[in-house]
Amino acid sequence: MAYLAALLLLPALCSIISTSSAASSVSRKCEDSLATPLPYSSFTSSSVYARGCGAGYAKLNRKQGAGGWSPLDTDRYQWLQVDLGSRKQVVAIATQGRYSSSDWTSKYRLLYSDTQKNWRPYLQDGNIWTFEGNVNSEGVVRFELQHAILARYIRFIPVDWSREGRIGVRLELYGCSYWADVISFEGHGVIPYRFRSKKIKIAKDVISLKFRTTAADGVLLHGEGQQGDYISLELSRARLQLSLNLGSNQYGSIQGHTSVTSGSLLDDDHWHSVVIERYRRNVNFTLDHHTQQFRTNGEFDHLDLDYEISFGGLPVSAKPSSGGRDNFVGCMEGITYNGDNITNLVRRKKLDTSSFRNLTFSCAESNSFSVFFNSTSFLRLPGQSDSDTLSVSLSFRTWNPNGLLMFTALADGWVEVGLTEGKVTVFMNVTQKKNTRIDISSGSGLNDGQWHSVHLNALENYAMLTVDGDEASTVRTAIPIQILTGGSYYFGGNFVPTNTRSLQRSFQGCMQMIHIDDHLADLRAVEQGLIGTFENVSLDMCAIIDRCVPNYCEHGGRCSQTWDTFSCNCSGTGYTGATCHTSMFQQSCEEYKHQGKSSGSYWIDPDGSGSITPFRVSCDMTEEKVWTVLKNNLSPQTSVTSADQEGKAVLQITYNVTDEQVLSVTSSATYCDQYVAYACRMSRLLNTPDGVPFTWWVGRANERHSYWGGSGPGIQKCSCGIEHNCTDAKHYCNCDADLRNWREDAGLLVYKDHLPVNQVVVGDTSRAGSEAKLTIGPLKCHGDRNFWNAASFTSPASYLHFPSFRGETSTDISFYFKTSSTHGVFLENLGTTHFLHIELRGSTVLFSFDVGRERVELSVHSAVPLNDDQWHRVEAEKNIKEAVLQLNGQYREIRPMPPQGHTKLEFYSDLYVGASSGQRGFLGCMRALKINGVTFDLEERARVTPGVNPGCQGHCSSYRMHCRNGGKCVEQYNGYACDCSLTAYDGPFCTDDVGGYFETGTLVRYDFLPEASASALQEVKSVSGVGVPSEANLTQEELVFSFSTSSAPSILVYISSRTQDYLAVVLRHNGTLQIRYSLGGLTEPYTIDVDHRNMANGQPHSVNITRYLREIRLQLDHYPVSTYTLPEASDTQFNLVKSIFLGKVFETGQIDPILIERYNTPGFVGCLSRVQWNSVAPLKAALRSGLAAPVSTHGILVPSNCGASPLTISPMASAMDPWHVEAAGAVFPLNEDQASGDGVDRNSAIIGGIISMVIFTVLCIMVFVIRHMFRHKGSYHTNEAKGADSADCADAAIIVNDPAFTETIDESKKEWFI
Repeated sequence: MAYLAALLLLPALCSIISTSSAASSVSRKCEDSLATPLPYSSFTSSSVYARGCGAGYAKLNRKQGAGGWSPLDTDRYQWLQVDLGSRKQVVAIATQGRYSSSDWTSKYRLLYSDTQKNWRPYLQDGNIWTFEGNVNSEGVVRFELQHAILARYIRFIPVDWSREGRIGVRLELYGCSYWADVISFEGHGVIPYRFRSKKIKIAKDVISLKFRTTAADGVLLHGEGQQGDYISLELSRARLQLSLNLGSNQYGSIQGHTSVTSGSLLDDDHWHSVVIERYRRNVNFTLDHHTQQFRTNGEFDHLDLDYEISFGGLPVSAKPSSGGRDNFVGCMEGITYNGDNITNLVRRKKLDTSSFRNLTFSCAESNSFSVFFNSTSFLRLPGQSDSDTLSVSLSFRTWNPNGLLMFTALADGWVEVGLTEGKVTVFMNVTQKKNTRIDISSGSGLNDGQWHSVHLNALENYAMLTVDGDEASTVRTAIPIQILTGGSYYFGGNFVPTNTRSLQRSFQGCMQMIHIDDHLADLRAVEQGLIGTFENVSLDMCAIIDRCVPNYCEHGGRCSQTWDTFSCNCSGTGYTGATCHTSMFQQSCEEYKHQGKSSGSYWIDPDGSGSITPFRVSCDMTEEKVWTVLKNNLSPQTSVTSADQEGKAVLQITYNVTDEQVLSVTSSATYCDQYVAYACRMSRLLNTPDGVPFTWWVGRANERHSYWGGSGPGIQKCSCGIEHNCTDAKHYCNCDADLRNWREDAGLLVYKDHLPVNQVVVGDTSRAGSEAKLTIGPLKCHGDRNFWNAASFTSPASYLHFPSFRGETSTDISFYFKTSSTHGVFLENLGTTHFLHIELRGSTVLFSFDVGRERVELSVHSAVPLNDDQWHRVEAEKNIKEAVLQLNGQYREIRPMPPQGHTKLEFYSDLYVGASSGQRGFLGCMRALKINGVTFDLEERARVTPGVNPGCQGHCSSYRMHCRNGGKCVEQYNGYACDCSLTAYDGPFCTDDVGGYFETGTLVRYDFLPEASASALQEVKSVSGVGVPSEANLTQEELVFSFSTSSAPSILVYISSRTQDYLAVVLRHNGTLQIRYSLGGLTEPYTIDVDHRNMANGQPHSVNITRYLREIRLQLDHYPVSTYTLPEASDTQFNLVKSIFLGKVFETGQIDPILIERYNTPGFVGCLSRVQWNSVAPLKAALRSGLAAPVSTHGILVPSNCGASPLTISPMASAMDPWHVEAAGAVFPLNEDQASGDGVDRNSAIIGGIISMVIFTVLCIMVFVIRHMFRHKGSYHTNEAKGADSADCADAAIIVNDPAFTETIDESKKEWFI
């Protein structure tokens, strides 16, 4: 908490610093016009097209002369330069085309300098920035610079221009004056700042300065104390290193040394700004607008310094151990230390400057002249010809491992100096008489961005190669033949030499200090066109960029680079992607289980791309709950020994994970526990609840606890004390009885905010005879609230609003969704700075965002529908190198990012989950929304947001029981529907009987497809969605149907095969039921006769026949199940099921003659319903014309419900309905198309119910009377239905108990024939 508090205080500290350092800008805004007030002579250019197009006319909105500047040539070598008169702070630029012309500049770059030498390009987002200019001659385009430029000279470089005319521009620069005291350090002088007291103890530091140098090493500031505290800022290999030590303890076990490195290539002779802000152990270290936040090592908060802090080098009084480091050589300005302006104090001679040989308050101009090469550049310089001595030297810096540095043609052959895999290589080819090739190389790793020197000397009989001035490592080789120079030297590689076979490797980088024949080349004369030639070369500048500083490779990824790009090596980090941003592992054991994994050891990463590194846990998936197990180092039954002087034995418990990693598991878990056991013999555990405990344990946050397993916080008892079953009733722990025989107190610690157990202090083992053994089990947690954190969106206009989130340089978004809708916006942000949008369109997910002025869109298409109400996962990431969109872990699109437009800190405001901009929002469930490792609490926000419900139970979890008889519940965004396609029922809840009345001779035939290779009744989805089964060999089947009839004999159901196997259910002449099974292996079919009752009694009866191998289970009506067994000789496989016949058999081939002769004529007359064979409903297929199925009907089949009344289900109260939409007034959300009326008053509902009951009673009486008046001839009469208790069969009980059968077949028949 102290760390968080300190971090929160740092921004306030920064604002105070900014206010004090920019006091002058508070009074007036830095928005002055800098170019317009300048005289004509302050503008110069590379060339002028005409007299009226001079550089001095290039002022915004001016019409003098020809209305702006235009150069003579329209190419990329042109420039317009503005001399601001003194150093100014430039914050913006505005451009315009040449007045009333077709001349304008559409793209340009900016260079700046203090001295008209050593130009520096304006950089943004780690690249040389190309500004978007004009598209006509009159419009003004203004660009606010991301970072202000401090310079006197500004150069405008056209890159692209009007296709209708030529280059033309008018411009304005906006900013304000800038002045700072400058001090030149020559390497000897050091500025000491003496404290007011000999020793100071500092909790807060603010140090700032700017520096400029060509030296790669040097100390900028240093201060130290006799107790070992110190602060040091120094250049090392052109990188800035800040070292801090707030103190180490006397034993050395706590080391306070902390070192942080920032920047690179800082020896470029340009100004760099540094700000160090420290509050206790929390530090902000800023270099050129890039801030690193870190916390110092150790446990001390104050910096104790003695006497002074020095700037420019080590003080004279520095300890010998601090020596051996170079003083700073270069310039500094604006040095401030805790509010004191050091440079101003020096100018006013308030500080000791006696160590300076020559103190100056100006910065000397650099004599270096760099040449910047790209992949299409070369520079040609002249040298002596026909000389027998070749001498070339140069300095270079590059990131590329390969490239051609120099090439020269000899009178007979050629010489090439280049880089090959980071080494300097020399190839000499002398073709006099015979080819003589000489190869030499030196150095390694020279493509590190640092300046390296190369010197090649070739004399009459030998050649020498020296790298970085190391004469000791000079490579020498003999030259057997004399050489003669050609006189022309090419640098940079991109040229076409004659009569050579050069490898032609282009060089990308910088060169300076080029010497030919031991003379320094005059590159300014080259710039003026006096000597040599060049192409696509930038003179007097080195635009090298370190793309690995700051390091965009996250999570410890190793950065490597070439001149144009960088790459990240993520091996061993646990992360993947172009910038090592995305975790390779799932967030929890719960997520692994839902990927189909089984118990085992797994790496998990609870915060994904966040700062917590992945760690290994054990996942126990043997139960329904998934347990995450963190094991510790303590063996079971560890003997407690080694008590200290106070008689305490301390046992440390370690888990091979950090506290932060443990917290990430427990905070998201729904439940955690840890088993603890204390076995004792004369070793007391807790003492009394009011006494001082002998033993305690330390949990999270180093909190001490004195309760034991089975008990809870604040209760100093063991499990037996809670359950009142301790060995001694006077005590609350078994061990507190202090007995000589072994006892144990054990149980679970379940208060997860206290877990895990990190330390146990045992206090009663030092007495004679005292023994104790300790067991600390693993920490076990189950549940992942982040993984199941969900919300349900019930309206296209519903959304959740989150104020903002921070993107840094990379942004990743992941979530799960399920929906029955085809379109909808998942999330978007409506902030003005950045655009982000993820949307569902049919089977496609789209991810779009802005990079600068460019809109980037990725799309991934799924081969399966996404509105199938199944969970789907979306993962989107954008970083500085690429954007990635992934769906369900398999469909993926990757797109390189544009080179410009990235900002180092992305801040998204007004994030909406759903759509709020008038688009159709997402309908359905979303869960586990995570952005940059942070889980967004959808449930909490949904509780206070109308139109969104917390959780994702959905309709089916609440109403699934309403889909009866095997019907499948199908989610819809504002309701649900029951899919009855695989049942023999119909209706909204699959409760309506589908039946038909069979006249004499009527039959229904259902055929199976002749595909023997198909699996048992495998469904092939047709357009209608109905399964079309195929032939199969079955070892188990289920036949269910209901019937009512008054005539016998008849065939109810007959199932045939392409062999002689069959199953038949018939009514014999006496009305009793017979089941006939013929599966082969028997001479006669196996029959089951139900002889004890007549079922042709006009009453409804239900039949359920189930077979598995030889076991047959039969249930009639509501009677108990009867079990039968096929003989051993019988086969168990029903081969090649062919057809199902209902009512009558009309089949070719060999059929059991008994069936035909005894039962097939005249056929079944009555009502059949609920007919289902495994997943096939043949009667339903025959009666539903809209279903495509291989079914045919012969004779008259009249649809009827066979006297059944549908099952009535009372709707759920809206208050209990998780998907209830108050705005719509829906009472029972059945489906999307169903309209909802207004709520009905409760009194009216009661009155209506009473009236309905009266009408229902009257109708029942009428039905009873009509039944007895119009009773059919031949109807079976019985008194069994008078009462279930006195019935000798189940018929009456069925009528009483089964609401699906309340009328007889006769009434159904009259219904259709009246």
